[in-house]
Amino acid sequence: MALAIILFDGGLSTSVHTIKVAWGPALVLATVGVLITAGIVGVSAVWLLDMSLPHGLLLGSVVASTDAAAVFMLLQQRAIELRGRIAETLEVESGINDPMAIFLTIVCVDLVQKGNAQVTWSIALDLAYQFGIGAAAGCLGGIGLAWLINRLTLALGLYSVLALSGALILFGGTQWLGGSGFLAIYLAGILLKHYQHQAEQQVHGFHDGLAWLSQIVLFLMLGLLVTPRYLDMELAIASVIAAVLMLIARPLAVLVCLAPFSFTLREQLFIGWMGLRGAVPIFLAIIPVMSPGPITIEFFDTVFIVVVTSLIFQGWSGGWLAKRLGLEAPPSSGT
Repeated sequence: MALAIILFDGGLSTSVHTIKVAWGPALVLATVGVLITAGIVGVSAVWLLDMSLPHGLLLGSVVASTDAAAVFMLLQQRAIELRGRIAETLEVESGINDPMAIFLTIVCVDLVQKGNAQVTWSIALDLAYQFGIGAAAGCLGGIGLAWLINRLTLALGLYSVLALSGALILFGGTQWLGGSGFLAIYLAGILLKHYQHQAEQQVHGFHDGLAWLSQIVLFLMLGLLVTPRYLDMELAIASVIAAVLMLIARPLAVLVCLAPFSFTLREQLFIGWMGLRGAVPIFLAIIPVMSPGPITIEFFDTVFIVVVTSLIFQGWSGGWLAKRLGLEAPPSSGT
């Protein structure tokens, strides 16, 4: 629920214009890019750390997606202004790539449990079904929620409660139908922002604060699962995975995915470096640990270190790198 609320607020902060500008490269990064990243990290783990192939691919799938909360916080709260389509591409990609990572994680958990690597076309059909149901539910739900808010006469403070309730009902209903609730609630936030006219500032302000609270609660709960004295045992393995992820897998995936979209090399390098990991990989790491099978708590500790490493090195250097590459937009006149 905390992730859903964060994504909903991310949608409320994303305009339809942003989607129009960046939907092509963002969609490729959110699907093919996640797959390439997971594959490179997984094969590297097999080769460098002597893991089994299903185990390595599971690790790659868990850490493959960028985190919407981390990207939104870095770009919006720290006011990093970027030229061209860079910010839009990063925001949309981080908002819609979670379904792919979740799907790959569930598939790889199944492969690890069965001890084989048999993949059929039904997996691709299942992924298409999740994306299709999630997209349809998000578009219909967002437009319907905006229509409802615009036509009801309520106390001013109740519009925010109505928006939150509707969004969470949409999230749960989409999950129940077998679609991607995360994709649905993100798209619903975008369309609600576009079509809502009544109590717009109140709804957006409320959910911005609620998203911050959700981030705090989420990381607090995830932090309670970590035992610090055991982290040093996985430090070497996690450092190798983090280096491969940040320096090879993510940049290479970006170069391949953005090749058809006329991004400059500097822009591709920046987008590759800004693949921040956050709460989603830590959340996904819980799934194989809780599932019956050979994955132990050390797997979770490894992912935790990878995420912290990403946030420290990539998160703190984002503004500096944008300046060094000359990608910052000029200040707006009149501000």
